[in-house]
Amino acid sequence: MNAMTQDSLSQATDILLTPYGLSRETLDEGLGHAMGAGVDFADVFLQRSWRESWTLEDGEVKEAGFNIDGGMGIRAQSGEKTGFAYSDQISKDAFMDTGRTASRISRSGQSAQLATSRPVQATAFYGPANPLEGMGPDEKVAMLQRADKIARACDPAVKQVTVSLSAVYDVVMVRASDGTLAADLRPLVRFNVSVIASRGGRRERGSAGGGGRFSLSEFVRDDVAERYARDAVRQVLVNLDAEDAPAGQLPVVLGPGWPGVLLHEAVGHGLEGDFNRKGSSAFSGKIGERVAAPGVTVVDDATLSNLRGSLSVDDEGTPGAYTPLIEDGILTGYMQDKLNARLMGMAPTGNGRRESYAHLPMPRMTNTYMLDGGHAPDEIIESVKHGVYAVSFSGGQVDITSGKFVFAASEAYMIEDGRVSYPIKGATLIGNGPESMQRISMIGNDMALDKGIGVCGKEGQSVPVGVGQPTLKLDEITVGGTKS
Repeated sequence: MNAMTQDSLSQATDILLTPYGLSRETLDEGLGHAMGAGVDFADVFLQRSWRESWTLEDGEVKEAGFNIDGGMGIRAQSGEKTGFAYSDQISKDAFMDTGRTASRISRSGQSAQLATSRPVQATAFYGPANPLEGMGPDEKVAMLQRADKIARACDPAVKQVTVSLSAVYDVVMVRASDGTLAADLRPLVRFNVSVIASRGGRRERGSAGGGGRFSLSEFVRDDVAERYARDAVRQVLVNLDAEDAPAGQLPVVLGPGWPGVLLHEAVGHGLEGDFNRKGSSAFSGKIGERVAAPGVTVVDDATLSNLRGSLSVDDEGTPGAYTPLIEDGILTGYMQDKLNARLMGMAPTGNGRRESYAHLPMPRMTNTYMLDGGHAPDEIIESVKHGVYAVSFSGGQVDITSGKFVFAASEAYMIEDGRVSYPIKGATLIGNGPESMQRISMIGNDMALDKGIGVCGKEGQSVPVGVGQPTLKLDEITVGGTKS
């Protein structure tokens, strides 16, 4: 971790303002047009993004793409109402026009003054390197081909292999009426291997991948092509041998790492400030109350080095933070952006996020995970006579208001007499987030984070996130399967 200094602002200024003959004073002018009678708060968000992607199918490059995008968004807030306008142009005229458009909202509340800019002091949790650089096209294709070759050599059952590589470099700057002036240079890479295998007339799919906020040269240093190729094949071979999952009320053990996606969806979204301000979350109004079993501690943490969900500053210029949400089963806080924090009389937590300059920020998770407990993973397995061990999930859905969720396991096993036995397919977990948190009876000491594949959707916006948890036991949950 490095201290964020004037360098971030200087580099962002050189990329976002100087080429267009603009300066930081131009930000103030644009905001000035957004301010006015009844406007409580206003901000401007600038962004420039470079994106590159490669896809290899069956040994050949099927898709390759490169894109540069950029622009600005200006919003003006009056009470609960927000005026927002954006432009894909960065120019003085665009600043003025966008600012005026954003200010055309219903007038209410006190008029705010544009405070003198104060550069935000924050810690950098990743380096500023552009991940698109450092490897040439031939090297990138060779990396994809290596993964393809390794996956095919693992087992003759492998019939199709798809390998993808993507890299994004975002440069952002924020200036707000409260004096905030911040910038961030955000690298992001992801590598994925997907395989299809067939045997005896049966066909299954497996996948593996990872990534984070670092350069491609740092990423490939760990030989990710071989590691993810072998893991994808391992998963698909497990599924080829899997038997139908049982159905009914069963104890379930969730593995460490990626199964934290269930925690993210079934609990995390319900702890975001906007849902709680509006009273539409199952956790609304419950701060200080028990919402989970003793020993359950959940945090949202943007401060982890190089992780996919980490942020040095969020999209409102608030420094990334470690935010306790549930402590020993007691609800202690919500994730907040500036708007919902102000309306709820709370402090922003660095969770104001947006997909791009063309979108409004809202409270979103960063890296959300459950802390360690005191049990060894083997001890947890041994406590189950007949149940399910879920290692990975392929997807799911949740209703924020009720807390009800449905999740499909992509890799799962039966537990019999305290031992992991045969693999199962078609297992879904059906339950209620708050109720499931109360049914956690054992928490492992092996907390792990996912490998860098999380993407979170909310109100049509997608942002990169991280999830994690230790091995944990749910005493009873509905398992949907095909075998009764």
